[in-house]
Amino acid sequence: MKKLVLSGLSLAVLGGAGAAHAQSTVTLYGLIDAGITYTSNQGGAHNVQETSGAVNGSRWGLRGSEDLGGGLKAIFTLENGFSVATGKLGQNGLEFGRQAFVGLSSDQYGAVTLGRQYDSVVDYLAPLALTGTGSGGTQAAHPFDNDNLDNSFRINNSIKYSSVNYGGFKFGTLYGFSNDAGGFATNRAYSAGASYNYGPLNVAAGYLELNKAGTSYNSSGAVTSDATFTAGTQRTYGAGLNYAFGPAKVGFVFTQTHLYNASSIGASASGTSSGLTLTGGGASFTNYEVNGRYNITPAWSLSAAYTFTDAHLDGVSPKYNQFSLQTAYALSKRTDVYLMGVYQHVSDTGDSGITADINGLSTSSTDSQVAATIGIRHRF
Repeated sequence: MKKLVLSGLSLAVLGGAGAAHAQSTVTLYGLIDAGITYTSNQGGAHNVQETSGAVNGSRWGLRGSEDLGGGLKAIFTLENGFSVATGKLGQNGLEFGRQAFVGLSSDQYGAVTLGRQYDSVVDYLAPLALTGTGSGGTQAAHPFDNDNLDNSFRINNSIKYSSVNYGGFKFGTLYGFSNDAGGFATNRAYSAGASYNYGPLNVAAGYLELNKAGTSYNSSGAVTSDATFTAGTQRTYGAGLNYAFGPAKVGFVFTQTHLYNASSIGASASGTSSGLTLTGGGASFTNYEVNGRYNITPAWSLSAAYTFTDAHLDGVSPKYNQFSLQTAYALSKRTDVYLMGVYQHVSDTGDSGITADINGLSTSSTDSQVAATIGIRHRF
Protein backbone atom coordinates (compact mmCIF):
# COMPACT_ATOMS: atom_id res chain seq x y z
CA MET A 1 0.00 0.00 0.00
CA LYS A 2 1.08 3.57 -0.66
CA LYS A 3 0.80 5.81 2.37
CA LEU A 4 0.93 9.60 2.49
CA VAL A 5 1.51 11.07 5.94
CA LEU A 6 0.52 14.72 6.21
CA SER A 7 1.50 16.80 9.22
CA GLY A 8 -0.67 19.53 10.66
CA LEU A 9 1.45 22.14 8.87
CA SER A 10 1.02 20.31 5.55
CA LEU A 11 -2.73 20.18 6.05
CA ALA A 12 -2.81 23.88 6.81
CA VAL A 13 -0.93 24.64 3.61
CA LEU A 14 -3.04 22.28 1.48
CA GLY A 15 -6.42 22.89 3.06
CA GLY A 16 -6.06 26.38 4.47
CA ALA A 17 -7.03 25.24 7.98
CA GLY A 18 -6.30 22.68 10.68
CA ALA A 19 -4.71 22.47 14.08
CA ALA A 20 -0.94 22.42 13.96
CA HIS A 21 -0.68 19.52 16.39
CA ALA A 22 -3.02 17.20 14.44
CA GLN A 23 -1.47 14.28 12.59
CA SER A 24 -3.31 12.89 9.58
CA THR A 25 -2.64 9.91 7.37
CA VAL A 26 -4.10 8.99 4.00
CA THR A 27 -3.52 5.52 2.53
CA LEU A 28 -3.93 4.69 -1.13
CA TYR A 29 -4.69 0.98 -1.55
CA GLY A 30 -6.19 -1.43 -4.03
CA LEU A 31 -6.50 -4.91 -5.50
CA ILE A 32 -6.58 -5.97 -9.15
CA ASP A 33 -7.91 -9.44 -10.00
CA ALA A 34 -7.82 -10.58 -13.64
CA GLY A 35 -8.16 -14.04 -15.13
CA ILE A 36 -9.20 -16.30 -17.97
CA THR A 37 -12.34 -18.34 -17.23
CA TYR A 38 -13.64 -21.44 -18.99
CA THR A 39 -17.34 -22.15 -18.46
CA SER A 40 -18.89 -25.42 -19.59
CA ASN A 41 -22.31 -23.94 -20.37
CA GLN A 42 -23.50 -20.37 -20.67
CA GLY A 43 -26.88 -20.19 -22.36
CA GLY A 44 -26.26 -23.50 -24.13
CA ALA A 45 -22.63 -23.14 -25.21
CA HIS A 46 -19.23 -23.31 -23.54
CA ASN A 47 -17.26 -20.12 -23.22
CA VAL A 48 -13.70 -18.90 -22.70
CA GLN A 49 -13.57 -15.30 -21.51
CA GLU A 50 -11.44 -12.77 -19.70
CA THR A 51 -12.87 -11.99 -16.28
CA SER A 52 -12.32 -9.37 -13.59
CA GLY A 53 -12.85 -10.22 -9.95
CA ALA A 54 -13.40 -13.97 -10.23
CA VAL A 55 -12.13 -14.22 -6.64
CA ASN A 56 -11.90 -10.64 -5.32
CA GLY A 57 -13.55 -7.64 -6.92
CA SER A 58 -11.01 -5.24 -8.39
CA ARG A 59 -10.92 -2.00 -6.45
CA TRP A 60 -8.90 1.02 -5.37
CA GLY A 61 -9.51 3.29 -2.44
CA LEU A 62 -8.43 5.99 -0.04
CA ARG A 63 -8.45 5.38 3.70
CA GLY A 64 -7.58 8.15 6.13
CA SER A 65 -7.54 9.23 9.75
CA GLU A 66 -6.86 12.35 11.77
CA ASP A 67 -5.71 12.16 15.39
CA LEU A 68 -8.00 14.40 17.45
CA GLY A 69 -6.33 13.60 20.76
CA GLY A 70 -7.44 11.56 23.75
CA GLY A 71 -7.70 8.36 21.74
CA LEU A 72 -10.23 9.90 19.31
CA LYS A 73 -9.77 9.95 15.53
CA ALA A 74 -11.70 11.16 12.53
CA ILE A 75 -11.75 8.40 9.91
CA PHE A 76 -12.93 7.96 6.32
CA THR A 77 -12.89 5.43 3.48
CA LEU A 78 -13.66 5.99 -0.21
CA GLU A 79 -13.48 2.76 -2.25
CA ASN A 80 -14.13 2.37 -5.96
CA GLY A 81 -14.96 -0.89 -7.72
CA PHE A 82 -14.14 -1.47 -11.38
CA SER A 83 -13.60 -4.08 -14.08
CA VAL A 84 -9.97 -4.47 -15.04
CA ALA A 85 -11.11 -6.22 -18.24
CA THR A 86 -13.05 -3.19 -19.53
CA GLY A 87 -12.12 -0.29 -17.26
CA LYS A 88 -15.78 0.30 -16.42
CA LEU A 89 -17.01 1.32 -12.99
CA GLY A 90 -18.57 -1.44 -10.91
CA GLN A 91 -21.65 -1.32 -8.67
CA ASN A 92 -23.87 0.02 -11.47
CA GLY A 93 -21.50 2.86 -12.32
CA LEU A 94 -21.06 4.40 -8.87
CA GLU A 95 -17.80 6.29 -8.37
CA PHE A 96 -17.27 4.90 -4.86
CA GLY A 97 -19.69 2.01 -5.07
CA ARG A 98 -17.86 -0.37 -2.75
CA GLN A 99 -17.60 1.91 0.29
CA ALA A 100 -17.94 5.61 1.10
CA PHE A 101 -18.13 6.69 4.73
CA VAL A 102 -16.81 9.10 7.35
CA GLY A 103 -16.97 9.03 11.13
CA LEU A 104 -15.27 9.02 14.49
CA SER A 105 -13.25 6.23 16.09
CA SER A 106 -12.43 5.93 19.80
CA ASP A 107 -9.81 3.61 21.29
CA GLN A 108 -12.15 3.09 24.24
CA TYR A 109 -15.68 3.14 22.82
CA GLY A 110 -15.47 1.99 19.20
CA ALA A 111 -16.39 3.70 15.92
CA VAL A 112 -19.48 5.42 14.49
CA THR A 113 -19.53 5.97 10.73
CA LEU A 114 -22.03 7.31 8.17
CA GLY A 115 -22.30 6.60 4.44
CA ARG A 116 -22.47 3.63 2.05
CA GLN A 117 -21.24 0.64 4.04
CA TYR A 118 -21.14 -3.14 4.46
CA ASP A 119 -23.85 -4.73 6.60
CA SER A 120 -23.07 -6.72 9.76
CA VAL A 121 -23.42 -10.12 8.03
CA VAL A 122 -20.58 -9.12 5.71
CA ASP A 123 -18.50 -7.65 8.54
CA TYR A 124 -18.69 -10.53 11.00
CA LEU A 125 -19.92 -13.76 9.37
CA ALA A 126 -18.55 -13.53 5.82
CA PRO A 127 -14.87 -13.99 6.84
CA LEU A 128 -15.75 -17.51 8.05
CA ALA A 129 -17.14 -18.55 4.64
CA LEU A 130 -14.89 -19.25 1.69
CA THR A 131 -16.73 -16.78 -0.53
CA GLY A 132 -16.10 -13.93 1.91
CA THR A 133 -12.32 -14.31 1.66
CA GLY A 134 -9.53 -14.40 -0.89
CA SER A 135 -9.63 -18.21 -0.67
CA GLY A 136 -12.89 -18.61 -2.58
CA GLY A 137 -14.39 -15.35 -3.65
CA THR A 138 -17.06 -14.43 -6.15
CA GLN A 139 -17.57 -17.72 -7.99
CA ALA A 140 -17.70 -19.69 -4.71
CA ALA A 141 -20.67 -17.67 -3.43
CA HIS A 142 -23.85 -19.47 -2.44
CA PRO A 143 -26.45 -19.52 -5.28
CA PHE A 144 -27.26 -15.96 -6.35
CA ASP A 145 -25.20 -14.83 -3.34
CA ASN A 146 -28.56 -15.12 -1.59
CA ASP A 147 -27.08 -14.35 1.85
CA ASN A 148 -24.81 -11.51 0.66
CA LEU A 149 -21.68 -13.16 2.10
CA ASP A 150 -19.90 -12.04 -1.08
CA ASN A 151 -21.15 -8.45 -0.50
CA SER A 152 -23.04 -8.19 -3.77
CA PHE A 153 -24.73 -5.04 -2.43
CA ARG A 154 -24.04 -2.38 0.20
CA ILE A 155 -26.31 -0.26 2.38
CA ASN A 156 -26.79 3.42 1.47
CA ASN A 157 -27.65 6.19 3.94
CA SER A 158 -26.36 4.04 6.78
CA ILE A 159 -25.07 4.72 10.25
CA LYS A 160 -22.87 1.99 11.74
CA TYR A 161 -21.43 1.28 15.15
CA SER A 162 -18.39 -1.04 15.49
CA SER A 163 -17.14 -1.93 18.95
CA VAL A 164 -13.55 -2.23 20.09
CA ASN A 165 -12.11 -5.68 20.75
CA TYR A 166 -13.08 -6.87 24.24
CA GLY A 167 -10.68 -9.78 24.78
CA GLY A 168 -11.57 -11.36 21.45
CA PHE A 169 -15.25 -10.30 21.40
CA LYS A 170 -16.46 -7.71 18.89
CA PHE A 171 -19.92 -6.60 17.84
CA GLY A 172 -21.61 -4.04 15.65
CA THR A 173 -24.89 -2.80 14.26
CA LEU A 174 -26.08 -0.82 11.24
CA TYR A 175 -29.18 1.11 10.24
CA GLY A 176 -29.92 2.30 6.70
CA PHE A 177 -32.40 5.16 6.33
CA SER A 178 -35.10 5.20 3.65
CA ASN A 179 -34.69 8.98 3.21
CA ASP A 180 -38.41 9.08 2.36
CA ALA A 181 -40.38 11.85 4.06
CA GLY A 182 -43.63 9.95 3.61
CA GLY A 183 -42.43 6.43 4.24
CA PHE A 184 -39.89 5.92 7.01
CA ALA A 185 -39.97 2.11 6.56
CA THR A 186 -39.96 2.16 2.76
CA ASN A 187 -36.59 0.80 1.65
CA ARG A 188 -34.77 0.83 4.97
CA ALA A 189 -32.30 -1.72 6.33
CA TYR A 190 -30.86 -2.81 9.63
CA SER A 191 -28.40 -5.47 10.75
CA ALA A 192 -26.36 -6.65 13.71
CA GLY A 193 -23.48 -9.05 14.16
CA ALA A 194 -20.81 -10.29 16.54
CA SER A 195 -17.69 -12.45 16.57
CA TYR A 196 -15.51 -14.05 19.22
CA ASN A 197 -11.95 -15.28 18.82
CA TYR A 198 -10.34 -17.52 21.41
CA GLY A 199 -6.99 -18.90 20.32
CA PRO A 200 -7.59 -21.18 17.31
CA LEU A 201 -11.40 -20.88 17.58
CA ASN A 202 -13.41 -18.14 15.86
CA VAL A 203 -17.23 -17.97 15.99
CA ALA A 204 -19.55 -15.36 14.48
CA ALA A 205 -23.21 -14.60 13.80
CA GLY A 206 -25.10 -11.94 11.86
CA TYR A 207 -28.59 -10.70 10.96
CA LEU A 208 -29.79 -8.47 8.12
CA GLU A 209 -33.26 -7.19 7.27
CA LEU A 210 -34.29 -5.16 4.23
CA ASN A 211 -37.77 -3.62 4.18
CA LYS A 212 -39.42 -2.83 0.85
CA ALA A 213 -36.23 -3.69 -0.99
CA GLY A 214 -37.74 -3.72 -4.44
CA THR A 215 -41.55 -3.43 -4.72
CA SER A 216 -42.73 0.17 -5.15
CA TYR A 217 -39.81 1.41 -3.12
CA ASN A 218 -38.04 4.73 -2.80
CA SER A 219 -35.01 4.45 -5.09
CA SER A 220 -32.96 6.83 -2.94
CA GLY A 221 -33.32 4.57 0.10
CA ALA A 222 -31.01 2.11 1.82
CA VAL A 223 -30.81 -0.46 -1.00
CA THR A 224 -30.69 0.39 -4.69
CA SER A 225 -30.95 -1.64 -7.90
CA ASP A 226 -27.90 -3.75 -6.99
CA ALA A 227 -30.00 -5.66 -4.42
CA THR A 228 -30.02 -9.39 -5.12
CA PHE A 229 -33.79 -9.78 -4.83
CA THR A 230 -36.87 -7.73 -5.62
CA ALA A 231 -39.00 -8.38 -2.55
CA GLY A 232 -41.13 -6.58 0.01
CA THR A 233 -38.99 -7.87 2.86
CA GLN A 234 -35.75 -9.85 3.03
CA ARG A 235 -34.43 -11.40 6.24
CA THR A 236 -31.01 -13.06 6.32
CA TYR A 237 -29.32 -14.56 9.34
CA GLY A 238 -26.59 -17.07 10.02
CA ALA A 239 -23.74 -18.29 12.17
CA GLY A 240 -20.44 -20.05 11.69
CA LEU A 241 -17.20 -21.20 13.21
CA ASN A 242 -13.59 -21.77 12.17
CA TYR A 243 -10.93 -23.78 13.96
CA ALA A 244 -7.23 -23.53 13.11
CA PHE A 245 -4.60 -26.15 13.84
CA GLY A 246 -1.09 -25.79 12.51
CA PRO A 247 -1.19 -24.70 8.87
CA ALA A 248 -4.82 -25.81 8.43
CA LYS A 249 -8.20 -24.24 9.14
CA VAL A 250 -11.62 -25.89 8.90
CA GLY A 251 -15.01 -24.23 9.18
CA PHE A 252 -18.77 -24.51 8.98
CA VAL A 253 -21.27 -21.77 8.07
CA PHE A 254 -25.06 -21.85 8.19
CA THR A 255 -27.22 -19.10 6.67
CA GLN A 256 -30.87 -18.68 5.83
CA THR A 257 -32.64 -16.06 3.73
CA HIS A 258 -36.42 -15.53 3.72
CA LEU A 259 -38.21 -13.40 1.13
CA TYR A 260 -41.72 -12.02 1.39
CA ASN A 261 -43.69 -10.62 -1.57
CA ALA A 262 -40.84 -11.61 -3.86
CA SER A 263 -41.04 -10.90 -7.59
CA SER A 264 -37.57 -11.61 -8.99
CA ILE A 265 -33.97 -12.61 -8.48
CA GLY A 266 -31.97 -9.78 -9.99
CA ALA A 267 -29.22 -10.20 -12.53
CA SER A 268 -27.08 -7.28 -11.43
CA ALA A 269 -25.94 -8.70 -8.11
CA SER A 270 -25.24 -12.29 -9.08
CA GLY A 271 -23.70 -11.31 -12.40
CA THR A 272 -26.03 -13.57 -14.34
CA SER A 273 -27.52 -12.58 -17.67
CA SER A 274 -31.03 -13.84 -17.05
CA GLY A 275 -32.45 -13.31 -13.56
CA LEU A 276 -35.46 -15.33 -12.41
CA THR A 277 -39.06 -14.14 -12.19
CA LEU A 278 -41.05 -15.09 -9.09
CA THR A 279 -44.81 -14.93 -8.59
CA GLY A 280 -44.83 -12.52 -5.66
CA GLY A 281 -45.11 -15.03 -2.83
CA GLY A 282 -42.56 -16.21 -0.31
CA ALA A 283 -39.20 -17.78 -1.07
CA SER A 284 -36.30 -19.03 0.98
CA PHE A 285 -32.72 -20.32 0.80
CA THR A 286 -31.00 -22.41 3.46
CA ASN A 287 -27.24 -22.83 3.02
CA TYR A 288 -24.86 -25.26 4.70
CA GLU A 289 -21.16 -24.75 3.92
CA VAL A 290 -18.19 -26.84 5.01
CA ASN A 291 -14.81 -25.36 4.12
CA GLY A 292 -11.12 -25.86 4.67
CA ARG A 293 -7.84 -24.03 4.05
CA TYR A 294 -4.32 -25.40 4.16
CA ASN A 295 -0.95 -23.68 3.73
CA ILE A 296 1.26 -26.22 1.98
CA THR A 297 4.16 -23.77 2.26
CA PRO A 298 4.22 -20.11 3.36
CA ALA A 299 3.72 -19.16 -0.30
CA TRP A 300 1.44 -21.97 -1.50
CA SER A 301 -2.14 -22.42 -0.27
CA LEU A 302 -5.04 -24.76 -0.98
CA SER A 303 -8.71 -24.19 -0.12
CA ALA A 304 -11.98 -26.01 -0.75
CA ALA A 305 -15.66 -25.75 0.13
CA TYR A 306 -18.87 -27.72 -0.29
CA THR A 307 -22.23 -25.95 -0.03
CA PHE A 308 -25.67 -27.54 0.03
CA THR A 309 -28.52 -25.09 -0.57
CA ASP A 310 -32.15 -26.04 0.03
CA ALA A 311 -34.36 -23.48 -1.72
CA HIS A 312 -38.12 -22.96 -1.98
CA LEU A 313 -39.19 -20.90 -4.99
CA ASP A 314 -42.59 -20.66 -6.68
CA GLY A 315 -43.87 -24.04 -5.56
CA VAL A 316 -40.66 -25.95 -6.29
CA SER A 317 -37.81 -26.86 -3.95
CA PRO A 318 -34.56 -26.87 -5.93
CA LYS A 319 -31.52 -28.40 -4.25
CA TYR A 320 -28.10 -26.94 -5.08
CA ASN A 321 -24.87 -28.89 -4.59
CA GLN A 322 -21.75 -26.81 -5.15
CA PHE A 323 -18.05 -27.63 -4.86
CA SER A 324 -15.19 -25.15 -5.13
CA LEU A 325 -11.44 -25.69 -5.10
CA GLN A 326 -8.66 -23.11 -5.27
CA THR A 327 -4.89 -23.12 -5.11
CA ALA A 328 -2.83 -19.93 -4.99
CA TYR A 329 0.89 -19.26 -5.08
CA ALA A 330 2.38 -15.99 -3.80
CA LEU A 331 5.09 -14.57 -6.05
CA SER A 332 5.64 -11.79 -3.49
CA LYS A 333 3.83 -10.22 -0.55
CA ARG A 334 1.58 -8.34 -2.95
CA THR A 335 1.23 -10.57 -6.04
CA ASP A 336 -0.10 -14.11 -6.41
CA VAL A 337 -1.37 -16.40 -9.15
CA TYR A 338 -4.30 -18.76 -8.64
CA LEU A 339 -6.23 -21.62 -10.22
CA MET A 340 -9.86 -22.05 -9.17
CA GLY A 341 -12.63 -24.44 -10.14
CA VAL A 342 -16.35 -24.45 -9.26
CA TYR A 343 -18.97 -27.11 -9.99
CA GLN A 344 -22.69 -26.61 -9.37
CA HIS A 345 -25.59 -29.02 -9.86
CA VAL A 346 -29.25 -28.23 -9.18
CA SER A 347 -32.00 -30.83 -8.88
CA ASP A 348 -35.74 -31.00 -8.10
CA THR A 349 -36.53 -28.00 -10.28
CA GLY A 350 -39.73 -29.36 -11.86
CA ASP A 351 -40.83 -27.24 -14.80
CA SER A 352 -39.73 -23.98 -13.17
CA GLY A 353 -36.94 -23.28 -15.66
CA ILE A 354 -34.37 -23.00 -12.87
CA THR A 355 -30.90 -24.08 -14.04
CA ALA A 356 -27.36 -24.07 -12.67
CA ASP A 357 -26.03 -20.55 -12.12
CA ILE A 358 -22.52 -20.01 -10.71
CA ASN A 359 -22.20 -16.56 -9.20
CA GLY A 360 -20.66 -13.94 -11.49
CA LEU A 361 -21.30 -15.94 -14.69
CA SER A 362 -24.20 -16.21 -17.12
CA THR A 363 -26.62 -19.01 -16.31
CA SER A 364 -26.37 -22.51 -17.76
CA SER A 365 -29.08 -23.98 -19.99
CA THR A 366 -28.90 -27.24 -18.00
CA ASP A 367 -28.88 -28.36 -14.38
CA SER A 368 -25.06 -28.40 -14.18
CA GLN A 369 -22.30 -25.86 -14.70
CA VAL A 370 -18.50 -26.00 -14.38
CA ALA A 371 -16.14 -23.01 -14.32
CA ALA A 372 -12.35 -22.92 -14.13
CA THR A 373 -10.29 -19.74 -13.82
CA ILE A 374 -6.57 -19.10 -13.96
CA GLY A 375 -5.74 -15.62 -12.76
CA ILE A 376 -3.43 -13.14 -11.10
CA ARG A 377 -4.02 -10.77 -8.18
CA HIS A 378 -1.96 -7.73 -7.31
CA ARG A 379 -2.41 -5.67 -4.15
CA PHE A 380 -1.05 -2.19 -3.63
